[in-house]
Amino acid sequence: MSSAAVIATVIAYIAVLFVISYISGRKSDNAGFFIGNHRTTWYMAAFAMISAAMSGVTYISLPGSVATDSFSYLQMVMGFTVGQMVIAFVLIPLFYRRKVVSLYQYLDERFDITVHRTGAWFFLVSKVLGASLKIYVVCAVMQLLVFDPHGLPFALNVAITMCFVWLYTNRGGVRSLIWTDTLKTVCLVSSLVLCIVFIARSLGMSGTEVVDSVETSRYSRIFFFDDPSSPRYFWKMFFSGLFVVVAMTGLDQDMMQLNLSCRTKRDAKINIMITAFFQIIILVLFLALGVLLYSYADSMGLEIPEKSDQLFAQVAVNGGLPTIVGVVFVLGLISSTYSAAGSALTALTTSFTVDILNGPERYDERCLTRVRRTVHVVMAVIMGLSIVAFDLFSDDSTINLIYKVVSFTYGPILGMFVFGMFTRWRIRGRYMPFIAVASPLLSALLQYAARECFDYHIGFELLVYNAIITMAGMMLVVRRNEN
Repeated sequence: MSSAAVIATVIAYIAVLFVISYISGRKSDNAGFFIGNHRTTWYMAAFAMISAAMSGVTYISLPGSVATDSFSYLQMVMGFTVGQMVIAFVLIPLFYRRKVVSLYQYLDERFDITVHRTGAWFFLVSKVLGASLKIYVVCAVMQLLVFDPHGLPFALNVAITMCFVWLYTNRGGVRSLIWTDTLKTVCLVSSLVLCIVFIARSLGMSGTEVVDSVETSRYSRIFFFDDPSSPRYFWKMFFSGLFVVVAMTGLDQDMMQLNLSCRTKRDAKINIMITAFFQIIILVLFLALGVLLYSYADSMGLEIPEKSDQLFAQVAVNGGLPTIVGVVFVLGLISSTYSAAGSALTALTTSFTVDILNGPERYDERCLTRVRRTVHVVMAVIMGLSIVAFDLFSDDSTINLIYKVVSFTYGPILGMFVFGMFTRWRIRGRYMPFIAVASPLLSALLQYAARECFDYHIGFELLVYNAIITMAGMMLVVRRNEN
C-alpha cells in the first residue's frame, strides 16, 4: 500500500469527521461543550461508548501483545466487567444526584477546594500522559507509512495530528464527541472484522478453521494460576482490571462525560451495561486477530518486528495482502485515534476550566467561552509536546506502559474517592497535595522492595496499593473532633 493511498484514506476520514463535527456543534454553548446539555439518549451513548474505551493503542498494541502475554488480558477484562457494574450502581447515582459538571466537584463538596483541585491536577497529569501515549502509537505508525518515506520529521506529524484534533473539537465538545465516537465504533468494528476475514482467506481458512486455529494456538492461554509472583497471575489481573476500570472510566472525566450527557440516571446505567457486554466481544476479536497475524507472518516468512506494536501495521500494509486490507487498517487506526484524542482534549479542557479556574462561577457565558477556547489550545499544545517526548524513550508494549502510568497517577484519585464515599470523616485538606504526591513515590518504593527482597513482581495491581497508601495518609490527617 503506497503512502498516497494512506494519505487519501486519512483525508477522506477527516473530511467526514469535520462534516459531522460542524453539524453536531452548531449553536453549541458551554453546557453543550462540557456535558452535551444532558440530551443524549441511552442507545446513542451506548453505541458511542462501545469503542470509546478503545484507542489506537488497543487497535495496534493488543493484537501484537499475544506473543508475550497470550490471552491473559482477558483476566483483566473479567475484572473490567465487574468494575463496570460498580460504576453503574455506585458512581452514576452519586454523580447524577450531585449534578456535577466535572467529577472532581464531588471532592469539593465532600472535603474542600484543596482536595478538589488535587484530584483535578492528578487527573490532568494522568490524562495528558495516557492520551499522549495513545496518540503516540498512531503517530509512530503514520511516521513509518507516510512521513519517513517523504523525509518529514516526527514533530511535524504530531503537529498536524493535534491541529486536526483541536479543530474538530473546538466548537461542539461533548455534543460532537457523541457523533464522532459513533462513527469511530462503525469504523473500528468494521475494520476489525474485515481484517480478520481477509487474513483468514489469505491463510485459506474457513470460519470454523479460524476458531480451531485460535483455540489450539500456543498464544491462546487465558488463565494463569500457577505463579502468584507473576504479573499475569489471575487474581492480580482480575482485581487490577476491576480497580483500573473504576479509576480509568468511573473516575475519569474523559470517559464519564459521555455517560453524564445521558438524559437520566437510568439511561446512563443501561448505557454502561450494554457497553460492558459488547466490549468483551470486541476485545476477544482483537486477541484472535493477534493469533492470525502471527500465523500469517509465519506462513509468509515475514520478519517479526522488534516492537510488537508494529506487527499489525506491517502485515496489513506491507504483508502482501490486498490493498483493501491496508485501507481498512488505516481507517480503523485513524478513527480510533482521532476520537480518543478528541475525547481526551475535551475532558482536559473541561476539567481545567471547571476545576482549576472555577470558570462557570467566575465568568459570564461570553467570557467563559473565551477562557474555554484558550484552555483548549493550551491543552492541545501540551499533548503535542508530550507525544514528542514519548518518542524519545518509549520501548515497551504501549498498552502495558499505559497501565503502568495509570497505576501511579490514578491511585491517589481512587483513594480520595473511596475515602470520601465509604467514610464520614473530614480531613485537613491542606495536607492532601503532599499525600497525593507521596503515595506514588511510596508505591514505587514498595514495588522495588517486593521485587528485590522477595522476588515478587507487583503488576497492574500497584494501582490498589497506591490507593491504599493514599487513604492511609488521609487517615493521618483526619479532623478528630468531627464525624
